[in-house]
Amino acid sequence: MNHVQDHIEIHREKYLERLTDFLRIECISTDRSGAGAMRRGAEWVCDLLNGCGVDAEIMDTGGWPCVVGDSGPVDGAAPVVLVYGHYDVQPTGDLSLWQSPPFDPDIRDGRLYARGSADDKGQLLTHLLAAEAWMKLQGRLPVRVKYLIEGEEEVGSPNLVPFITRHRERLACDYVAISDTAKFDEVRPAITYGTKGLVYKEIVLTGPKQDLHSGSFGGTVANPGNVLAGIIAKLRDDQGRVTIPGFYENVRELSDVERQALAKLPFDEQAYLESLGSPALDGEAGYSTLVRRWARPTLDVNGLFGGFMGEGSSTIIPARCGAKVSMRLAPDQDPDAISQAFDEAVRALTPPSVRLTIKTFANAAPYVCPMESPGMKAAAAAVEAGFGTAPVYIREGGTLPILPEFKRLLGADSLLMGFCLPNCNAHGPNEFLVLEDFWGGIRTAAHLLEELAKVRV
Repeated sequence: MNHVQDHIEIHREKYLERLTDFLRIECISTDRSGAGAMRRGAEWVCDLLNGCGVDAEIMDTGGWPCVVGDSGPVDGAAPVVLVYGHYDVQPTGDLSLWQSPPFDPDIRDGRLYARGSADDKGQLLTHLLAAEAWMKLQGRLPVRVKYLIEGEEEVGSPNLVPFITRHRERLACDYVAISDTAKFDEVRPAITYGTKGLVYKEIVLTGPKQDLHSGSFGGTVANPGNVLAGIIAKLRDDQGRVTIPGFYENVRELSDVERQALAKLPFDEQAYLESLGSPALDGEAGYSTLVRRWARPTLDVNGLFGGFMGEGSSTIIPARCGAKVSMRLAPDQDPDAISQAFDEAVRALTPPSVRLTIKTFANAAPYVCPMESPGMKAAAAAVEAGFGTAPVYIREGGTLPILPEFKRLLGADSLLMGFCLPNCNAHGPNEFLVLEDFWGGIRTAAHLLEELAKVRV
């Protein structure tokens, strides 16, 4: 491992050149006209793996292709690890908001600015370069490593679950290593051990066949806007709790170990509030900000539409109004059950004076990895070796739908080691990755293979 570490340090600048080359490829998966760039992105990953001795190929999915690789069997009873990541990136958005072109990587104050630098090309590359270092110095990896690098993560991975299902035996593993999350802050690396689930709905209420004059017809027919406001108001009580029957029935409470870990985190609520620009914190009564953020289920209105929204005034009764509503789910909540309970609750609140339509856009389960598993301990040791400080354990309020699918299809828990900053502008303009975190990520990924070699399955 010392030789591998030295090799990584010696090749810092070469690794940076590789990263900038990778970032110049415009792998925007939402752009259906960008097939050439998407193919080049997959080929770039595949060529790197094959070049360092990993048997890799590009495989079709029905959408953008995946890169699948395998370092081959090793002696002993060490676990098999599957490295998962994605080579596709988000659209650039308004180019005028970027200080430098998004696909022309620029280094400023120790940060590399480019689309995909943090999400996920830069973080993915740490694992590929770590494998390359091991292979060049030792001719093999300490454990068997498989690779699944997709090109559709930023569009919801519509073809990934069918792909894994078809190739379940080929992708069989004991753990999945993923670096697509963040550190806790600038100085503290983190292991994310849990994510929330998601149910996303659209409620549409229709009343009259067209917009009506509110003076001539007001008080004679139901106003879909008024009815919608009433329904939304009744979905949460004054304590911030969701009122849908059975919503909290299966919510798993934090363990004592988790509570102690959260209590030790140096979280500054006032600084957090100031960073958001809100006048005050809010949420479910009886829980701290971090617990509400990471471990408690929520219901939020994501958008409201309908009626007159232009400049000035137009006194109408709108014919149609709607809302988009998302629910983030805590461990053990069943998204199918919550989806059905939401529909039933909204129907019960809807009077016969309007017509109701409910659409479902997302339905994903929460995920938690046991904090005391051998794989988690190996990941923690690797992060500490790579960054020189022990990681903190955190959850994520967002949703990674593939995590419960890895568990369901492959029986494998996921080790989430994040190397970017929480405020790295992922999905926004001026996305960046701190270069010291890039080096630390490569070191961590290299140590992970050594630490997992000590685990027996």
